Order: sequence, then structure tokens, then C-alpha cells
Amino acid sequence: MNRMLVAIGVALVAIGSALAGESASPSVQDVIDARQSGFKKMGAAMKAVSEQLKSGTPDLAKITAAAQAISIGAREQPNWFPAGTGPESGLQTDALAHIWKDTAKFSALSGQLGTEATGFTAAVSTGDLTAIRTQFKVLSEVCSTCHKSFRAD
Repeated sequence: MNRMLVAIGVALVAIGSALAGESASPSVQDVIDARQSGFKKMGAAMKAVSEQLKSGTPDLAKITAAAQAISIGAREQPNWFPAGTGPESGLQTDALAHIWKDTAKFSALSGQLGTEATGFTAAVSTGDLTAIRTQFKVLSEVCSTCHKSFRAD
């Protein structure tokens, strides 16, 4: 969790520097790096939940920790895509230019991610594995929809 907070801090500093007109290339790279780090953490948390749900005896403590990481990432994710941090920057990113062209769809999916992550955290707090599995599937579908539309693989 501390690493995620550091990554978020780096992203905010980079965004602030870019808005202040400081050197664009390093700050854009910092934003891209923070975005990639954030998504890697969310992906690792999704994988951890998936593995736990496939196990014979899911560890609710591990699922809870992963749900918190997903929720934090979902809350921060809309801030990870300031203008100028896409492919037009000339830097390596899996973010497609479509993110900045269809901002309505991207924003809607970002909002849906936040809603479903909150729902997942709530399901996890009940300890009901059926509810957890159901909400995890919904959350996973939102992730997949966004990846198909806005991520180069």
C-alpha cells in the first residue's frame, strides 16, 4: 500500500509539474510510470482474488487486502490520464489515443470501475463467498471492457 501511495504522489507531482510548464518529457514519463505502476498493482490484486476464489479455502484476509488495493486504484485511476500522456508523447504506453478522443466513454467506464470496486469491497466485507464471486465477476467485466476499448495489448 505504501508503494501505491508513493506512485500516486509521483503522479500528482508530475501532473503539477506539467501544468506549471516545467520540463514536459520527464514529468510525462513520471505520469506514465505511475499509471503503469498503479495498474500493475490493481492487476496483481485482481489475480490474488482470482487465485483465492479458485482455491478450496479462500483466505478472506487476502481477498480483503486485494479489494482495498483495487478500490484505491479505482479511485485514483481517473487521474492517471492527463492530456499529453498518451501515444502522442512518443513514450512507451499501452494507453490508446482513443482514451482522449472518447472521453465520455472512458469517463463512464472509470466511474463504473469505481462503483463496482466499491461494490466488491462491500461484498467482501460480508464474507459471503457467493456474493464475493458474483461481484468479482462484474468488476472483472468492467476491467475487460475498458482494456478492449482503451488498451493496446
